[in-house]
Amino acid sequence: MTTSEKPLILISNDDGYHSNGIKTLVSFLSDFAEIVVCAPESARSGYSCAFSAADFLKLKKRYNIPGCTVWSCTGTPVDCVKIALEVLLSGRRPNLIIGGINHGDNSSVNTHYSGTMGIACEGCMKYIPSIAFSNCDNDTEANLSHLRSYVREIVKRVLTNGLPKGVCLNVNFPQVEQFKGLKICRMGYGSWVDEVVTRSHPLGYEYYWMVGSYRNDEPNATDNDRWALENGFVSVTPTRIDVTDYELLNKLKSWEE
Repeated sequence: MTTSEKPLILISNDDGYHSNGIKTLVSFLSDFAEIVVCAPESARSGYSCAFSAADFLKLKKRYNIPGCTVWSCTGTPVDCVKIALEVLLSGRRPNLIIGGINHGDNSSVNTHYSGTMGIACEGCMKYIPSIAFSNCDNDTEANLSHLRSYVREIVKRVLTNGLPKGVCLNVNFPQVEQFKGLKICRMGYGSWVDEVVTRSHPLGYEYYWMVGSYRNDEPNATDNDRWALENGFVSVTPTRIDVTDYELLNKLKSWEE
């Protein structure tokens, strides 16, 4: 099979072009896909769908990952997708866009903060099938080799079958050595609490760290991503770009009368 016959996959992340997760992801897929990486030059966690509206961007070609073309970008994860599609790929349309593999959990409400999910959402808004892969282990040097078969299977299924318009996949791996299987599940409800820590600077002013801890707001639920992860399953959550509440929309139609 020639390079031109292989599916084209655009990969980005929010941990930086040099991260262990993105290198591992490329190694999982480079034998059957042509891969272009465009990722932030440094960590951009928590950037969600942010893009650079008030600053210029710079690209730099990198040579740190074998089996693919690598570029770093000074912007956000979403900037990386936008600039790759319009500049680096010269009009070629990827068969798939992937964010990850992220070092850290992006289930539940983390979905809304995640730069990894921002990548998948941006691809989805461009009507390109998109997946976000995240691993619950925050260790940036964690061994991710046991994710290989699941990542490859999910990618191949999406390449073969596509995804509905306006839907991307949020895939999270629990921090275990052996998975119990895969669960297709909804996003769980949770909250971040105790999010601000105040410190006193030696020069006499106060400064703040954004930290916090996650609270599961439906601990008895067994059909969501948090339950799946806490019980050793890989969670796959189909995620919609259209955030309209159609049930309430129909009820509010009476306002028009």
